[in-house]
Amino acid sequence: MRRTVDRTAGKVMSMREAVAAFVHDGDTVSLEGFTHLIPTAAGHEIIRQGRRDLTVVRMTADIVVDQMLAAGCVTRLVSSFVGNSSAGSLGELRRRIEHADSEPLAFEEYSHYGMICRYLAGSQRLPFYPLRSYAGSDLPSVSPGIRKVASPYPAADGSTEQIYVVPPVNPDVTIIHAQRADRRGNTQIWGLTGIQAEAVYAAEKAVVVVEELVADEVVRADPNRTLIPAHAVDAVVLCPRGAHPSFAQGYYDRDNAFYRSWSAISKDPVRLREWLAEWVYGTADHAEYVARLGEEFWAGLAVGEALSEPVNYGRRL
Repeated sequence: MRRTVDRTAGKVMSMREAVAAFVHDGDTVSLEGFTHLIPTAAGHEIIRQGRRDLTVVRMTADIVVDQMLAAGCVTRLVSSFVGNSSAGSLGELRRRIEHADSEPLAFEEYSHYGMICRYLAGSQRLPFYPLRSYAGSDLPSVSPGIRKVASPYPAADGSTEQIYVVPPVNPDVTIIHAQRADRRGNTQIWGLTGIQAEAVYAAEKAVVVVEELVADEVVRADPNRTLIPAHAVDAVVLCPRGAHPSFAQGYYDRDNAFYRSWSAISKDPVRLREWLAEWVYGTADHAEYVARLGEEFWAGLAVGEALSEPVNYGRRL
């Protein structure tokens, strides 16, 4: 059961305050965002605060996971994809899995849909979730969480079907990035929406990091964009450009040059730790990280307008 909190008052915190309050050593932490809205700044603050022995749940484990591994934060990873998002490898993750260098990494692997089902089971407090897509796959042989159960309903021919199931995932805390929220935590996302809402509902606590805080009237004027309502949110963090090097639809573009550079950085353990020393440990917070990159850099990631047509919700006369 989620603990009792005042869900009507403002929930705005700094990133430092939110991580200190909601991320603890040994926790299971979900970091979700698909292609855009990746909570990179939150991962960096977890590194700065020296969290240890974390289980990280992330469908598409990418650069921020590689960085948290290199910083010694993570001992277990639950994921359905690992890689540098079409641009190469994750050097630290490969060293940990392939050579146990500097120490082994416990890795639980599922398919994308398997991870979606785990979040669905977790958000609905179900004991498992059924799916058919593991038939013919070798994933069940390497992931003991994937099991078979007998269907309680007969198949068309009257036989008893054996169907794959996956267990729920219920993180101690889920952290997502989003475009905007009000001070109570009503959170609006557009573009690729991923599995963020289910990941929030599956968790004991939820932190939403946003590009901007908006007035209640903005949220009420566009209610269908509210994917995550205030009652599911424990903290709201204002952190502009906090998804870099990924993008935030409508705010800034993907930093493709950084993605291309990461394979070479992470391939060399010394160079990787030098990068962490300069860009994470060497910055007090994400605002300093942003400032260090400079306005000319951010101008290169600027995006133009692609406005969505307003709709008429109607009102009683």
